[in-house]
Amino acid sequence: MTRIKRGYIARRRRTKIRLFASTFRGAHSRLTRTITQQKIRALVSAHRDRGRQKRDFRRLWITRINAVIRDNKVYFSYSKLIHNLYKKQLLLNRKILAQIAILNRSCLYMISNEIIK
Repeated sequence: MTRIKRGYIARRRRTKIRLFASTFRGAHSRLTRTITQQKIRALVSAHRDRGRQKRDFRRLWITRINAVIRDNKVYFSYSKLIHNLYKKQLLLNRKILAQIAILNRSCLYMISNEIIK
């Protein structure tokens, strides 16, 4: 009986997985089974943390806006500021408001005075 040589497809698949895990440490970058397990785990973590990152940045922006507002007594609270922004139809998102609060506070004061009028 003649010897049957396996094809290259499985080897190509494994090298592709190895390239993904080439920066992992120890057996996580050397052994095929652990590489596949770590790849799944890494992709799950990346998917979960994309949503978490959005949440964390939103919390950071809200905290920054609230700190500047309360510090200089521009407005009573963050929630009232946002509510009145929507009532006056000044559509500024929280990211832009946080940047204005940090970099250009006088502009934030102008916005709050516009809301109060």
